Amino acid sequence: MEVEKLSITLPGELARLVRDKVAEGNYASNSEVIREALRLFKDREAIKQQKMEWLRAELQKSIDDPRPSADASDTFAKLEARFGKI
Repeated sequence: MEVEKLSITLPGELARLVRDKVAEGNYASNSEVIREALRLFKDREAIKQQKMEWLRAELQKSIDDPRPSADASDTFAKLEARFGKI
C-alpha cells in the first residue's frame, strides 16, 4: 500500500477528539484515528451510494410499470377516509 503524508487542519473540538482517543489507548497515533475515521466515512458513502442505486432502480420500475398511474387526489382521499386527516 502506498502511503502519502498529508498535513491537515482540524477545528479544536475535532483535534481534541483525536488526541483523546489516542490518550485513551484506543489508537496508537493521531494518524491511526484519522485513518479509522476515513475508513468509516468511506463505508458510509458506499452505503449511501447503494441506497441511491436501489432507489433509482425502484423509481425506474415504477416508471416502467405499464399499469395506469393513480391520481394523487384520489389516493389522498382514500388515505384520509381510512386514517383520518392529519
